[in-house]
Amino acid sequence: MTSILEPLAARYASWLGLPAEQTSEPEAAPGEVRAMPVVLRMERAEPPARTPMLEAAATAALAVCLDERAAEGGAWHEAVSAWVGGHIRKVARRARGAHWQAVQELPGVTVTVDGAQARALLPGRVADVPKEVARLQISGSDLPADEPGEPPADLPLLLLNPGITMTVGKAAAQVGHGTMLLASLLGKEELAHWQEREYRCAVRTATEAEWTELYPRDPAAAWRDREVIAVRDAGFTEIAPGTVTVLAQWRG
Repeated sequence: MTSILEPLAARYASWLGLPAEQTSEPEAAPGEVRAMPVVLRMERAEPPARTPMLEAAATAALAVCLDERAAEGGAWHEAVSAWVGGHIRKVARRARGAHWQAVQELPGVTVTVDGAQARALLPGRVADVPKEVARLQISGSDLPADEPGEPPADLPLLLLNPGITMTVGKAAAQVGHGTMLLASLLGKEELAHWQEREYRCAVRTATEAEWTELYPRDPAAAWRDREVIAVRDAGFTEIAPGTVTVLAQWRG
């Protein structure tokens, strides 16, 4: 069930141990760079809350990877497998109105959380991005901070680094990385339980104390002993290479 994510599990600890300058090295020639478009619905009249939007994006990214169409022999397998085999780049864009409706026709999964909607699309070459996606703006995808309250105890928890500032688009990509990494390291029973919950998760900004307590100094030991994984960014946008952006904790 997790075979398509096995490349992530295989390189997880070594990736976290790389010097910061090595995390930003491109994995392919420019024409071969692959990314997953994540489209955030941002209606002008009724903008969504920030936390539900991030939770929707995190769930949608994983749902594409673990969709039955991404399994071996499925229509999505080649595209997802080729992408997971390299850097799992995501590009978040904002859409509203007719533009949001247009991307519903493209292969992907839409997730709704408390009125916020995100659609993760089938990853592919950046050079070949569909026109319906290329016309969507990347910049300006921000939402004000909200107060979501205590996270549900029965959902995986993704904690944002309290020491850095990210737009909602950047944060959406990072929590999407988090759910994928977490799923790649789970056992079959845990993953099946998460599937029953439709891969829902909770996203919160960590307190300084929470971040200090959970931060994995030894990636392999942290996962084995405390079931915490870290997302380390390659630094292509907004933040420095090697920055740990998200800690994800299994709490199924």
